[in-house]
Amino acid sequence: MTGSFWLDLLAGAGAALLLAWLALVVALVLARPRGALLTEALRLLPDVLRLIRRLAADPDLPRGVRIRLGALLVYLAVPIDLIPDFIPVLGYADDAIIVTAVLRSVVRRAGIGAVRAHWPGTDDGFAALARLTGLPGAAGGERGAAQAR
Repeated sequence: MTGSFWLDLLAGAGAALLLAWLALVVALVLARPRGALLTEALRLLPDVLRLIRRLAADPDLPRGVRIRLGALLVYLAVPIDLIPDFIPVLGYADDAIIVTAVLRSVVRRAGIGAVRAHWPGTDDGFAALARLTGLPGAAGGERGAAQAR
């Protein structure tokens, strides 16, 4: 295109990175929780972070689940985000959306009992987490605790 191999390579790599970033942003928009669930996710963040750390350290969970949780912790610790934090609303929402998507997959794979056993917060917080992750039949905190026993 430009006659220079390195310039063509750089332009192609830049275009590929831009397309990958756009695809990830579209996936985040499609996976976001509806309504007030995003607000609940942001409010639950401290308990959810402790939950993720506890689940990632549990040797009884499948290795794939622990790897997924470890990768999530690394993503949250790295200061580079898919959508920069200085962008109002969306900047912090991408973290909540990614946490929600990973927790949904972990809950479906590890089960409600493992998640309930490691939950550090209140029963109301667990009920909000159940709504956020789409757990059927676990909307009540007490019922979720009974299932974990």
